[in-house]
Amino acid sequence: MKVFSAAVALIAGMAALGTTTPATILIDDFSREDASALGTKWQAFTDRVMGGLSNGQASFETLEGKSCLRLRGDVSLENQGGFVQVALPLVKQGGVFDAGDHKGIRIWVRGNGEKYYIHLRTTETALPWQYYQAAFGADKTWRQVDIPFADFRPENLEPGLDTGKLKRLAIVAAKKAFSADVAVARIEFYE
Repeated sequence: MKVFSAAVALIAGMAALGTTTPATILIDDFSREDASALGTKWQAFTDRVMGGLSNGQASFETLEGKSCLRLRGDVSLENQGGFVQVALPLVKQGGVFDAGDHKGIRIWVRGNGEKYYIHLRTTETALPWQYYQAAFGADKTWRQVDIPFADFRPENLEPGLDTGKLKRLAIVAAKKAFSADVAVARIEFYE
């Protein structure tokens, strides 16, 4: 009887504290190459889709014992270009991903000392040049980076970020001509 009472008290306490929502939601840990933890697939592309001259590629690798997604390429500003990216739909076949109970995105990253970006697309970002953007640095050693949703700024659109209507996340090298080399070992939404 005491065990049953303790279990009821524990469940009631968890409900009162609001712990019914997981503290983190895994987006990907790159343990599988065929799909992310959400069941969707990463896709690499460059500004060549709009006439730019950047080159890039993404590959699944193991660096210093960590499974990761690595984005490499040369960002060119010629022909009004300027980006290389790898993007992940957060849901299959349309729909939206609701991260409204979370505070931001946590990534484990390493790179070549350059600045990179995370782009988020929502139901409000209908045109290719519309997204929400936040920057992060990628040093030569693995490190955890927390990016609060409040740090994401709208590009070419008015409304603020609605984290209840997310559609896509991208890791992006952009805004200047340089050789990109960034690896991500884990991505999650954190509370």
